[in-house]
Amino acid sequence: MCRYRVRGKTCRRTTPECRGAPPEAATCLLARVLAGTFFHLSGLRFRSARLRHPIRGRHSMHVFEKCANFTIARDLRVAGLYPYFQRIESSADTEVVIDGHKKVMVGSNNYMGLTHDPRILEAAKAALDKYGSGCTGSRFLNGNLDLHDQLEEDLADFIGKEAALVFSTGYQTNLGTIGALLGRNDTVFLDKLDHACIQDGARLGFGEIQRFRHADLDHLERLLEAADPGRGKMIVVDGVYSMEGDIADLPTLVPLAKKYSAAVMVDDAHSLGVLGPHGAGTAAHFGLTDEVDLITGTFSKSLASIGGFVAASALVIDFLRNNARALMFSASMPPASVATVIKAVEIIRTEPERQERLWANTRRMMKELTILGFDIGATETPVVPILIGTMEKTFLVWRDLFDAGVFTNPVVPPAVPDGRCLLRTSYMATHTDEQLDFVLEQLARVGKKYGVLGHGIEVA
Repeated sequence: MCRYRVRGKTCRRTTPECRGAPPEAATCLLARVLAGTFFHLSGLRFRSARLRHPIRGRHSMHVFEKCANFTIARDLRVAGLYPYFQRIESSADTEVVIDGHKKVMVGSNNYMGLTHDPRILEAAKAALDKYGSGCTGSRFLNGNLDLHDQLEEDLADFIGKEAALVFSTGYQTNLGTIGALLGRNDTVFLDKLDHACIQDGARLGFGEIQRFRHADLDHLERLLEAADPGRGKMIVVDGVYSMEGDIADLPTLVPLAKKYSAAVMVDDAHSLGVLGPHGAGTAAHFGLTDEVDLITGTFSKSLASIGGFVAASALVIDFLRNNARALMFSASMPPASVATVIKAVEIIRTEPERQERLWANTRRMMKELTILGFDIGATETPVVPILIGTMEKTFLVWRDLFDAGVFTNPVVPPAVPDGRCLLRTSYMATHTDEQLDFVLEQLARVGKKYGVLGHGIEVA
């Protein structure tokens, strides 16, 4: 029987089939991982793979073949390298507990560090006592509370738009908004790195979809110029790109949109609380709030809850209230979640020191990681990617950091191109200097160990 230590990454290759065989012929999974051949043999490119484990019985249908062919997650679990769906046993804070062990969390979107603020918790408890645990219906019919209306008024004032509309999730916000607005005679222009919910929202509409290269506004202009002038046009971008950390170039984009009579929509999921005066977002950051037609966002990041919103003119919001299927046919946000967001908006607007501390932590980590020799790309925000390179090395680096007490997010294809796999790190206003010191110490260690220093170039 083959004996090996998953966490220790050692393999004795004592299985007869493995002993003396070349790496590509080894049957031991860990042997192939260590040899760097596993990720070529594991069924990663499962779309073209033949069915290796036919599904029998009532599931012997072609539709389920893709499930049998998808082996990489199972293989990674066997190797102890599966990084996703970690069971967190504590509050979502700067430190979390997983399997009884503390980890410094640098993989969260809790930028303001509000998820455990006593004022937030008290607001949620008060709403729970008054309104109960849920609304049991859609806002369109029987699930609209005065709390929902209050939150919409607060958000419209915070963002600087006439009106706002609250959805149950940020994902549904973009599905409902884009899907409702994009008609058969319209074209939507998407940055290729726009979030999945933007891409899916465009697919739900009946209009034409055009994609331009990431942040390439020259490419966008060529597409706009070639488009039918009689069609409605809308450009949708992320305010802050969630993996790369760069900011949409609205000062260039907005005049371009005006030139071709295109509406502009900005997804501020990673911008609220982070950018702009008092954290009002990307458009506010550039002084262009009045020039951007629609601003969407989520409550699951800086605002310490769940849900989402769109802010726009009163005319547009009224249309969406009565036509956005993701709103009309979904149960409304629970009362405690709504109350949480109301209080979070209040705290962000009245405590600018939180935003200042977030940026102090961000600037420090950017500087120190660059000095160490990591490639952090073009990030300008608390989202700081660390380029690793190959997929197998990314999972091994993640595992090493995780075992040492640092929680990061490995990002692999199709989220990033082949050979550009990375660890996504992100920072909070509430991270202490001691926690960041520890993270830097561990990153320096694994960077040297796995040869990913020297500005992201793999070294021997």
